[in-house]
Amino acid sequence: MSEYGKLYLLPVPISDDGVNNFIPEFNLTIVRGLTNFIAEDAKTARKFLKWFAYPKIELAEILLLNEHTKNNNVLELIQPLLEGKDVGLMSDAGCPGIADPGAEVVKLAHQKNIEVIPLTGPSSIVLSIMASGFNGQNFAFVGYLPIDKPSRLKRIKELELLAIKHHQAQFFIETPYRNEQLFEALLSSLAPETQVFVGKDITGPMQFLKAKSVFEWNKSAKPAINKVPVVFGIYK
Repeated sequence: MSEYGKLYLLPVPISDDGVNNFIPEFNLTIVRGLTNFIAEDAKTARKFLKWFAYPKIELAEILLLNEHTKNNNVLELIQPLLEGKDVGLMSDAGCPGIADPGAEVVKLAHQKNIEVIPLTGPSSIVLSIMASGFNGQNFAFVGYLPIDKPSRLKRIKELELLAIKHHQAQFFIETPYRNEQLFEALLSSLAPETQVFVGKDITGPMQFLKAKSVFEWNKSAKPAINKVPVVFGIYK
């Protein structure tokens, strides 16, 4: 039997709505039994621990994994696991390891034969794939598109070609304050029959989930998507 601790992958809410409809009670029990955590931001992690009704937040030991973490420091993050302590890995939103740096810790845990236990919870990417009506057997999440306009246009056309040629649905995100620019770029550069999905404020009170052709989008009122979390998708 391994003397190492277990690495729990802890989903967190993806909306500031205080109602819990998406985190199972089992997760809450696991979280409340942990002392060691890995998170992108300590303040955000403590907010989630409070939301989880964690008994003594001041006693929680939170190690940080973000864009400032150097590769050779990741080993330090799993030290509690190597010492036999269970650890919870949290993202800033949704599921750790999906569109966040947590995958590096999970990768190292596998290399060290540490047991990895993913828990059920909300993921805006997975929920978007489910709600889009696009191909659920062949899809890709490609992260952020380029900011530079020519490069972004080139990437959009590449993704459209993949969707057409390989019947592969393409999903991506943008920094919230650039959502409108990206949406306009999609509608102005994609073919009229190409389908575009918009998933706004998923699981939140302003949730909006809609897939239409570029032609249909250009004829209809556009959703208010400035400065809110959005997942975009395109398909043939």
